[in-house]
Amino acid sequence: MSLNELWFLLIAVLFVGFFFLEGFDFGVGMSTRFMARNDLERRVLVNTIGPFWDANEVWLLTAGGAIFAAFPNWYATMFSGYYIPFVVLLLALIARGVSFEFRHQKASAAWRNFWDWMVFVGSILPPFLFGVLFASLIQGMPINHDMNMHAGFFDYITVFSVWGGITVTMLCLLHGLMFITIRTENEIQERARRMAKRVWWITIPVLVVFVVMAFFFSDIFQARPVLVPLMIAVVVVMYVLSAVFLWKGRDGLAFAFGGLGIAITVATLFVGLFPRVMISSIDSAFDLTIYNAASGNYSLTVMTIVAVTLLPFVLGYQIWSYYVFRKRVSSKEKMTY
Repeated sequence: MSLNELWFLLIAVLFVGFFFLEGFDFGVGMSTRFMARNDLERRVLVNTIGPFWDANEVWLLTAGGAIFAAFPNWYATMFSGYYIPFVVLLLALIARGVSFEFRHQKASAAWRNFWDWMVFVGSILPPFLFGVLFASLIQGMPINHDMNMHAGFFDYITVFSVWGGITVTMLCLLHGLMFITIRTENEIQERARRMAKRVWWITIPVLVVFVVMAFFFSDIFQARPVLVPLMIAVVVVMYVLSAVFLWKGRDGLAFAFGGLGIAITVATLFVGLFPRVMISSIDSAFDLTIYNAASGNYSLTVMTIVAVTLLPFVLGYQIWSYYVFRKRVSSKEKMTY
């Protein structure tokens, strides 16, 4: 395996980890508006992700940093071409993070209601925008021979990309509801379990439609005619197993298999892209690949040494934080957020 392939794999792993971890954060944030019945229940829900959400976002920051260092041409084309969507995404993430800290600073109902809405908006916009981004990436964007992307509104917003946004949003919502079942107890836990069952019946058809559309709107099935269908079949198995355990009340297994479903879904998109990192809708000769978008061999070598040295400490810290805060959140305890 070359260093170019290694760093593409690493970036894919970072995005898979981000969607697995931050996906349930988004889902919990969305559920605060329609599942929680009062302020106390909203505080319980926010406290389920309170110790984790900021560390989970580090996976996204690391992925962005890795793209910048390992594939600077990919970084330049994507971040300039998607400038406005990325600004909206950043503002949404900022609003959500700030709302966690601000919602309990005053006793005013209007104050809390405003920041509660910011939790919801900051949780539903990012997965939708990520879905639009990844769908448009595999569909192709107008990238010219200079690696510049000149996209209009209807290049970003197509039937396929919007459906991709809806799909990722629903996957995150289902993931978040399953996370609530393993982090809460009593009535909130049971309500989350019932709602997860309903959402499952919506999410899976939405995902199936996205897969069918991907066959017609992208070339990932042609690029990987064996591996992509095989991975999609594994995704189906994961979500079926998740449903089986959800209906049996085995919340931990339901969450694990649902998480694997969303992780393998994201991995499938990267497998379909490889060795490309961005597809040109103008001419396939203008595609950005792991070779023409990469840094020099020396830079990749130094980055590999640094990553191998530091990665175990980062992973160890995050695993330890989940272990320390493994206890379920109860409405009888003091609420932090």
